[in-house]
Amino acid sequence: MVLLLASASDIRLSLLRAAGVAVEAQPARIDETTILTALQAEGARPRDIADTLAEMKARKVSDRVLDRLPEAFILGCDQVLDFEGQVWQKPQTPDDARHHLQTLRAKRHKLLSAAVLYHRGEPVWRYVGEVRLTMRQVSDHYIDSYVSRNWDGIRHCVGAYKLEEEGARLFSQIDGDYFTVLGLPLLPLLGYLSDRGVLPS
Repeated sequence: MVLLLASASDIRLSLLRAAGVAVEAQPARIDETTILTALQAEGARPRDIADTLAEMKARKVSDRVLDRLPEAFILGCDQVLDFEGQVWQKPQTPDDARHHLQTLRAKRHKLLSAAVLYHRGEPVWRYVGEVRLTMRQVSDHYIDSYVSRNWDGIRHCVGAYKLEEEGARLFSQIDGDYFTVLGLPLLPLLGYLSDRGVLPS
């Protein structure tokens, strides 16, 4: 099996490899901001936005490699943060990150992690995982120090936190799958690949 990850995400690549899946990264390089803006203008739901972005990444790489690797599976992924029905993008500055965390504290939000598999130029599987997270009532001082210490890592994360690192201290409750928080519904994906005989089981 050839599995290509249509993303430059180190954490998704690491999760797949740690699970014993042979995978290579082939970033899709789509204009996510423009696509997101268009989808929001059309009134698309956060879940549909995540699914659409994941599919567009998979399709872009699939089109690029189809002639050369016709039997390859292409995995497109995307994650969006849904806060009260609004989709948030990654923070652009430390001040953005502080504002995001101040807005989320003591409240609940959702992370939606979408995955779409392409094979032979067509989508063959899709899944959107959902996790609900409740943030603690953390102080402004802690938020400031958290952002200062972690900016280089959290600047690439919706919500401005990394749960697998110090960001765990921000939360009082998490309802859902840990891998989905990290941006990949890993267990459903492994289940599909195993059921199809792509992975031994």
